[in-house]
Amino acid sequence: MVGHGHRLKVDSWTKRIKEVVDKGVVPLAGTCGETTTQGLDGLAERCAQYKKDGAVFAKWRCVLKISDSNPSKLAITENANVLARCSSICQQNGIVPVIEPEILPDGDHDLKRCQYVTEKVLAAVYKAMSDHHVYLEGSLLKPNMVTPGHSCPTKYSPEEVAMASVTAMRRTVPPAVPGICFLSGGQSEEEASVHLNAINNCPLAKPWVLTFSFGRALQASALRAWRGHKENEKTATEQFVKRAEVNSLACQGKYSGGDNYGEAGHRIFGSCHAY
Repeated sequence: MVGHGHRLKVDSWTKRIKEVVDKGVVPLAGTCGETTTQGLDGLAERCAQYKKDGAVFAKWRCVLKISDSNPSKLAITENANVLARCSSICQQNGIVPVIEPEILPDGDHDLKRCQYVTEKVLAAVYKAMSDHHVYLEGSLLKPNMVTPGHSCPTKYSPEEVAMASVTAMRRTVPPAVPGICFLSGGQSEEEASVHLNAINNCPLAKPWVLTFSFGRALQASALRAWRGHKENEKTATEQFVKRAEVNSLACQGKYSGGDNYGEAGHRIFGSCHAY
């Protein structure tokens, strides 16, 4: 499953499989720079049409930020309810909701702070999912991995990131949810793959399928190779396939690469990145 970001050409069948049904983030009044996501109005009618067009999945993204005061209780509650309402509407129209409560990696917070916030956000999300009678077995979660802020001076090993991420999921995500599709969250391609591999090798019990829904961390190399030129399409395709194969291995805990982990390389993090 490919996340947000620039896309190479895809065929019409792929386009019909998944729809992004939200209409983007907007400021949330009464908060300090926080947001909610719009698009619930008319969603039922749009989902009915998407279903007729052949869509199977629909994704909705909400964004939260970590600071000394954020995310606020208001932002957590509002976004949890928006995600639950979207899920309910999608399921009423026979579409599997893919919910994305993304905690941005902006800031200098450490791993412990990100884990704490991730747990609070996901706990609120699944409380709202229960309140809205969402059928969890017919849904997917697309969360951030638990990572430190990009300005955090402390460096953590893949195993530490994996333990924090799996622990946060175990404390908040019901086993009824069949799959967790991690987003890359501005990590480099290699970081995202190495962390996904470590998550699948984490010794804690994991009742869900743990896979990826990377955008920039799947496509960055391909886009650099392509550069919009037709003569580069073969090289770009090879780069894309290479990253897909790496992440397929990482989903099985069988990726033995990671030689470039921790190197700056081509950064794909953008501060306060908006889609």
